Amino acid sequence: MKTTFTKIAGLLAAVIMITLAAPSWSQDVKDYITIKGVVKDKVTRRALEFVNISVPGSNIGTVTNINGEFSIKIKDSLNAKNIKISHLGYSNHTQHIRKEDMNDVQIFLTPNENLLEEITVLGFDAEALVRRAMSKIETNYSPNTALLEGFYRETIRKRRTYINVSEAIIEVYKTPYSQDLNRDMVQVYKGRKLISPNPQDTLMVRLLGGPTLAVYLDVVKNPDLMLSEEALTYYRFAIEESAMIDDRAHYVVSFVPKVSLPYALHYGKLYIDKDNLAFTKAVFSVSMDDRNKATQAILKKKPAGMQFKPEDITFTVNYKQREGKTYLSYLRSEIKFKCDWKKRLFSTNYTIVSEAVITGGKEDNASRIPAKLAFRDGHALYDKVDSFYDKDFWEDYNIIEPDESLESAVNKLRRANSK
Repeated sequence: MKTTFTKIAGLLAAVIMITLAAPSWSQDVKDYITIKGVVKDKVTRRALEFVNISVPGSNIGTVTNINGEFSIKIKDSLNAKNIKISHLGYSNHTQHIRKEDMNDVQIFLTPNENLLEEITVLGFDAEALVRRAMSKIETNYSPNTALLEGFYRETIRKRRTYINVSEAIIEVYKTPYSQDLNRDMVQVYKGRKLISPNPQDTLMVRLLGGPTLAVYLDVVKNPDLMLSEEALTYYRFAIEESAMIDDRAHYVVSFVPKVSLPYALHYGKLYIDKDNLAFTKAVFSVSMDDRNKATQAILKKKPAGMQFKPEDITFTVNYKQREGKTYLSYLRSEIKFKCDWKKRLFSTNYTIVSEAVITGGKEDNASRIPAKLAFRDGHALYDKVDSFYDKDFWEDYNIIEPDESLESAVNKLRRANSK
């Protein structure tokens, strides 16, 4: 388990720098439609964040942003008639689409608390339930090698101000879930960045995360995080109130550390499908009982003269089921920390958010990513991408729509860099 933390500690290199290169891409023939809209709670009219948007019968998808907004691009060749909208605690919704672009689509999801069938949990041994789900991983998850396509975004805020926005289209090579993750890898196919030109915003830290989030944060494929026989002995499990995900009843199992080890453990919740015992969702945080251990778990490098103080480290991993198998869907990490500098009176708060959504891919003839192109420990995303400026940069790729605050930040950073 400690080895895993060592492997993943260098995956995100958040380095604030300035770049001048800015190539552009363009697409001459448009062979897709774009559906844009917002998803809200039908009762409260509140916008819903991180809602799953997908094309039935395919692996095409995205998620809503924190304003509930989404944009999904669908190839004409799919002949899609509908999109499917699903979210934890809500009934699924099917939205009919036309063979032309659709803007300002309003979708209202119905809370399904009253629709959740009773799940008898008396006498359930929570740890035994987790073990049963672990025993079914090879049955429930893809037995095939896949080359997934995804969108990755990384933002850095200094106090409330964005100082770095980096985005990329990534390819993720995934071996079958019956194998370990040593051969899984990520390639940055295309990306862009926008960075504060203010020298005082310069920060160099290497933390858990980065484009390889889709490899090392896959808790089902990476059992050393918490789903190994050894790791289970470190935690105390409990059955919580059940939940509905994608119109399917789920057990909810919470876990907290019950031992003290030389390295940091986690606490959080696992969502397990009632019918097939597939892990569908995991939400967990690094324990802050000992902040020195938390620091060791995520920090690999920092500037001399800086004291790093972690405040909160939280992860979310979502899976979705398709044709009887369960597939990786969405990953998110949020790391909050303070930096104290010598000769400075006050500490500075930073927040780094990394998120990746699987937007497509293939299992047939999935080619392995050449080793020389793989994103590796010690790589920095800024080395792989160029500057923002082309509004058509993403062409027909599916992305996570930027929220209002991020759009505003991008505009400010763009103006600052043009001076």
